[in-house]
Amino acid sequence: MDFQLSDDQRALRSGMRDLLGAVFDRDRMRAAVERGGGVDRDRGVDRGLWRELGAAGFFALRLPEKAGGVGLGLPEAVLLFEEAGRALLPGPLVATQLAAGLVKGAAEGEAVVTAAEGGGRPVADLGGADAVLVGGGGGVVAGEGLEVLTGEKLEAFVAGAVPVRSMDPLTPLHRAMGLAGDLEAYPGALRREGALLSAAEQLGSAARTTEMAVQHARSREQFGSLIGSFQAVKHLCADMLARAEPARSAVYAAAVTGDPVEIAAAKLLADEAAVRNARDCLQIHGGMGFTWEADVHLHLKRAWLRAARWLTAAEAEEVLAADLDPVRPLYSGSTALG
Repeated sequence: MDFQLSDDQRALRSGMRDLLGAVFDRDRMRAAVERGGGVDRDRGVDRGLWRELGAAGFFALRLPEKAGGVGLGLPEAVLLFEEAGRALLPGPLVATQLAAGLVKGAAEGEAVVTAAEGGGRPVADLGGADAVLVGGGGGVVAGEGLEVLTGEKLEAFVAGAVPVRSMDPLTPLHRAMGLAGDLEAYPGALRREGALLSAAEQLGSAARTTEMAVQHARSREQFGSLIGSFQAVKHLCADMLARAEPARSAVYAAAVTGDPVEIAAAKLLADEAAVRNARDCLQIHGGMGFTWEADVHLHLKRAWLRAARWLTAAEAEEVLAADLDPVRPLYSGSTALG
């Protein structure tokens, strides 16, 4: 069985990287950081960028062609979200793609959809959202215990939300009172798919910070030598690659099977790779890695936030533990082996 990417999949990934390089390059990313960093938490996402993504089929990727979508599947979706993670693309990307076909305009990038996961977790990108996916509400959508808040219900929901400080300048957060605060994170396929797409973003971030660390190690000199020649730095770079590649295999495999246990394992590995790789990348950059002008801290902050979304480490571990077979004794009876 061949698990290599097909030519079409490689072209899809390359095309998305080129698109993001054109519509959200580093200059635009830094401009967004400066514009939104602690100044206006209700600004919402860049609608122009959202429409560009919609026109490229980012949100409609998994909708059937007869419904106006692209007709592809999870394996292709994780490739796009991996590129989004590399670029630190902001906004409720996961929720909006999950809402394609459920919320009018989501597939085309005309509507911005976020998710209230419940369990006391803050809601990201609530300001300016056109709809909110809420678990455990009064409605059932697509066979899930899921309600879509729009119109007056959305207005009431937003009015009861309180802004909270976010460590990521590109991800405004609100604490939703009452409705979402008392709910458990919604179960089912949507949550699993959300966890997998979030894991793909983490994978992209982990791969990008590995590249950043290696590039810096190849150019930075100390004591008359490139720091990449120092054994301690080599080990850090090797560890980063050794975390990113198993995470890649896990994410790609889970996208093919859609198995809940494999998705939990993929999210667990991708979260660890994204967070620890960003920390090691920051270490390799030394003092400059801590500065506002460097991008390393943005990857670390985003990785921390994603790790707490859709499926946390503790929740993923519970899924994996529940799948284990009962432990059987090595032998039965009171007579010792001998």
